[in-house]
Amino acid sequence: MSKIGIFYGSSTGSTSEVAQRLAKALGAEANVYDVAGADAADAAAFDVLLLGSSTWGIGDLQDDWEDFLPKLAEQSLAGKKVALFGCGDADSYPDSFCEALAKIHEGLAGTGCSFIGAYEPEGYSYDATETEQDGKLIGLCIDEANQSDLTDERIEKWVALLQSQF
Repeated sequence: MSKIGIFYGSSTGSTSEVAQRLAKALGAEANVYDVAGADAADAAAFDVLLLGSSTWGIGDLQDDWEDFLPKLAEQSLAGKKVALFGCGDADSYPDSFCEALAKIHEGLAGTGCSFIGAYEPEGYSYDATETEQDGKLIGLCIDEANQSDLTDERIEKWVALLQSQF
């Protein structure tokens, strides 16, 4: 069984809530950390990292990730599987929906980790986003502001996809 660490940054609580829901869906095998108080070295204890951030402004990382991401990138992530999740607002920011995920992806691209959890962007209402690469979203994108009725279904499907990739 893979050891799973969920690390998130949340300003309004939405991403925190999604992190908790992911942990529940994954069962007792997941440990949850708020990056505001976490040590990047904590990532060493896990085989799989789920990294979550809300997106602010025009595609910006949540504030706590600004300090945490460079520290995480300095860790030995070779051989670890990394999945990304986040919250955004596709109606208000249709051209930068959930782009914080792309920033985390870019920040960890040279660390030796492998990214998992990409999926088809069915049912979303954004125009464009750097989080879509090669026709797939690079991680779970949640829009609590406009599509909260789809959150449970999206989490369930994404967790099933992840479990097939562990």
